[in-house]
Amino acid sequence: MLLPSKHVLRASSFSKPARACAPRPPARGRLVIRSAMFDKLSRSVEKAWKMVSKDGKLTPENIKEPLKEIRRALLEADVSLPVVRRFVKKVEEKALGQEVIVGVTPDMAFIKTVNDELVELMGSKGAKDLEQGFPQVILMAGLQGVGKTTACGKLALLLTKQKKKVLMVATDVYRPAAIDQLQKLGKGINVPVFDMGTSASPVEIARAGIAEAKRLKVDAVIVDTAGRLQIDDDMMKELKDTKAAIKPTDTLLVVDAMTGQEAANLVKAFNDQADITGAILTKMDGDSRGGAALSVREVSGKPIKFVGVGEKMDSLEPFYPERMASRILGQGDVLSLYEKAEQAIKAEDAEATMKRLMANKFDFNDFLTQFKTMNNMGGAQIMKLMPGMSKISEKQLYQMEKELKSYESMINVMQEEERASPDILAKSAARRRRIAQASGRTEAEVSNLMAKFAAVRAQVSKMGKMMQLGSPGGAQNEQLMKELLESSQRKVAPGKARVKREKAPAPPKTKGFGFGAAAGSKK
Repeated sequence: MLLPSKHVLRASSFSKPARACAPRPPARGRLVIRSAMFDKLSRSVEKAWKMVSKDGKLTPENIKEPLKEIRRALLEADVSLPVVRRFVKKVEEKALGQEVIVGVTPDMAFIKTVNDELVELMGSKGAKDLEQGFPQVILMAGLQGVGKTTACGKLALLLTKQKKKVLMVATDVYRPAAIDQLQKLGKGINVPVFDMGTSASPVEIARAGIAEAKRLKVDAVIVDTAGRLQIDDDMMKELKDTKAAIKPTDTLLVVDAMTGQEAANLVKAFNDQADITGAILTKMDGDSRGGAALSVREVSGKPIKFVGVGEKMDSLEPFYPERMASRILGQGDVLSLYEKAEQAIKAEDAEATMKRLMANKFDFNDFLTQFKTMNNMGGAQIMKLMPGMSKISEKQLYQMEKELKSYESMINVMQEEERASPDILAKSAARRRRIAQASGRTEAEVSNLMAKFAAVRAQVSKMGKMMQLGSPGGAQNEQLMKELLESSQRKVAPGKARVKREKAPAPPKTKGFGFGAAAGSKK
């Protein structure tokens, strides 16, 4: 079976087999869509929600102000006025037309209506997967500077993670740097790139690329086309000719999310002339206001298929309207959190951790492992995915990230016996001073680490007891994650290690962290 090659495929080397190489592990990146662009909108929607009375039923009078607040929030998010008007009208009609359900308060009924309409606005039940074919042919289009060529590489990596063999085809003959860029991206992710230089026409290159893909029996072909500074007739004709020549299963338009509602208008313009199947929004991790994500489907009639959430190659995600609506409404995104945990945690590691919890064992080695796992999942940004945690500001998240890094640096300079038997540090000020000096931290920071560890260890102890009793403890898992991340709340005086003792049924009271004498304790 042919493996991805590190070498670029050229027309002159059709007959040469690609050299197999060991696949590189994917770069670790943050796959969490930052909610910064939706923070203001989320706060405004929550404000509107609180305006609704909890008694009686929804009436034109008690939803008038909430609807005004939502309208203002959407306009500030750069959603086009016609879209806002239609959205608010639908929310009003459905909210007032609902039957009163026993046990459901008006405010909850209102937020449910807003959630349903947000999902519908962004694409109902989510964008359908890419169309299938053998091979799958994906034609990428877009203006210059939107990250189209990079998006080709990111999509290729995403498909390789789905166990597909991928070939990228470079047809941008007007910008030689685009061919070089695609070649470098291909080498970095072990995906072969086909090109014919700049002498052949884009249509000829695309047609030859598809023929080579069939010869190599790859599963998917990604065709990178030329970008333009603006939409023009020549660009559209070339795109149509290329599309007619290769008959792609998907035609995706790459647009910059930072352009707000203009992105939606661009998708519509391309769709009117080239009949695209969907869009990829790039730079979703930037400081935009979210208008593009909320407008594209309504304005163009085409779904958002993927979103780029960072600069790293593995920072392309499928777009799920229902999950985004949940985040906007401050209800978190448990499904995405679960998926990221599934990717970051190996089954055998999870089983080993479970056994330690059941045995009521938790030390600094486990503590450090939790930090690394969270970093793989997206660091403190995963707080945004937890229900009820959407109010956390970017400043607070930054502080949490900073605290977690300081904890890691202090644990890294501990001796093995100190990591394995944390009670040693609780009993020895000299050891804590040494750790502070070795890590470049203060004694107060070491004391804060000890206090945080004590709190998390106590929580872990509760989880262990619940599992022994047969309880799933899902809420406890969420609480543990919060304990690990809310690291800037507790402060301890220099030279003191605050500890959290577990209540003993009878004296004498234990020292240290309250889990009995630690094996191998030394001063």
